Amino acid sequence: MKKVAVITDSNSGITQSEAKKLGIHVVPMPFFVNGDTFYEDISMSQDEFYGYLAQGADVMTSQPAPDTLMKLWDSVLECYDEIVYIPMSSGLSSSCGTAMMLSYEEKYENKVFVVDNQRISVTQRRSVMDAIELAQNGYDGKQIQEILLREKFESSIYIMVDTLSYLKKGGRITPAAAAIGTVLRIKPVLQIQGEKLDAYAKVKTLKAAKSTMIKAIRHDFEERFHDPDGDNFYMHVAYTADDTEAQAFRKELETEFPGHEVDFVDPLSLSVSCHIGPGALAVAISKKVPELG
Repeated sequence: MKKVAVITDSNSGITQSEAKKLGIHVVPMPFFVNGDTFYEDISMSQDEFYGYLAQGADVMTSQPAPDTLMKLWDSVLECYDEIVYIPMSSGLSSSCGTAMMLSYEEKYENKVFVVDNQRISVTQRRSVMDAIELAQNGYDGKQIQEILLREKFESSIYIMVDTLSYLKKGGRITPAAAAIGTVLRIKPVLQIQGEKLDAYAKVKTLKAAKSTMIKAIRHDFEERFHDPDGDNFYMHVAYTADDTEAQAFRKELETEFPGHEVDFVDPLSLSVSCHIGPGALAVAISKKVPELG
């Protein structure tokens, strides 16, 4: 049986300390605060980051240098036969495309399998957990890649954004739309299905946002996935800055969907938070991989 390593990036929400416990590697996604480069869990913590945001710091993101990724692959391949690399969706970052291009190099052929399964945050984390279990069950890198790609559209994320300023800065909305939305105190609910990040609804309160997201998940179970009770799905919660509200939302979801336990309640990675700011709250679902029962 081949020895398969699983690698992801920090957009999965998996911290460096968690990665050690799971026996995997997490590539830290670089981001900039006032022009200086930082790495989550390495040179900046969540608390420090939101402290900078409160002071009006300028933030932006980047992608890992190709050489950094290749050095990690080379190091891991000294101990493993194959690597399954699960980066964030190619629809949201060019880092996935870079990794795929690197994997075509001769020395990585049939050794490094990049999974572009169009996921980010808690759904990306779910794919990582599935990959770990598949590897433990004897699946090789190519088989794991094929399974995760087959399931890539079997997930949804709905996320409420508390402020429009970061979406404006990232070019997701126009300055005029941001100004109008701020005046009207609009809290957009965004949707991620596959590689697309789309506007889903506009609400004015957190309560309305949570109600909208719950209805969206219920609609997906019934109409999109034809699984009314969602028995074949995991449910997750993600947030920026406010763990208390996230835990409250977790309880609300478990009440609204009896029999479902929210398996992850994770802070969004800092590289994702650069684009949406503090106060965001999200719910996500991921289909269970049939091979894992």
